[in-house]
Amino acid sequence: MKHIGILAHSAEGSALCYLTACHEGGARLGEYDHPEITMSILPMGPVLAAWERLDLPAVNRVLARSAGRLAAAGCDFFVCPDNTAHIALELTGLRLPLPGLHIAEVVAGEAAARGHRRVGLLGTRWTMEGAVYPAAFRRHGLGYRVPAPADRDLVDRVIFTELCAGRFLDQSRRDYVRIIAELKAEGCDAVALCCTEIPLLVAPAQSPLPVLDSTRLLARAAVEVALGDRPMPGWIGGPV
Repeated sequence: MKHIGILAHSAEGSALCYLTACHEGGARLGEYDHPEITMSILPMGPVLAAWERLDLPAVNRVLARSAGRLAAAGCDFFVCPDNTAHIALELTGLRLPLPGLHIAEVVAGEAAARGHRRVGLLGTRWTMEGAVYPAAFRRHGLGYRVPAPADRDLVDRVIFTELCAGRFLDQSRRDYVRIIAELKAEGCDAVALCCTEIPLLVAPAQSPLPVLDSTRLLARAAVEVALGDRPMPGWIGGPV
């Protein structure tokens, strides 16, 4: 089995990815069994100022430190359960010391495999307004929509003031469900939860649209790679 590395950036989503990989391993291999997993997480707080400036090289230096630790620990490949971090990981010229699964490729590939045509996109403002997911959706022949500006602000605020701190409030859940319903009214046939903490707030049964849970999809794809049921990734940072 391949050794999975989790290149973590925010705690709640990374923990969900780790637990999902362990549970998926148990379901496939037997109780209490799973591929070897190593996680490296440097504190996100000191990096937030760089995000506000969109100083992506500074963010990359932090992410690359974690990638180096994973490589030194013997990981064969990595997953980064932080959608926004992929904006920095896609910088031209970046080469990481081990290959990784790209979260947007996993999500877009699953959406296409399920037969979806237009996907609603929820995440941080950088994810909703950035180029990573639009490019991935185009590569897989998918359309997409994001919420209106005021709702993008709401989604982003809830992520950073509540979800990343482990706070999951009923009012925020109702707001997210309303926003998903509006994306459905605009013609979306699925919603991609592309902040890794959103699945902890909105469960599939609560969503007006079928859910593409970026965190759990990535973790399950990692287990497939580790077990040889999915090819080893070739992406080592930089443009896809």
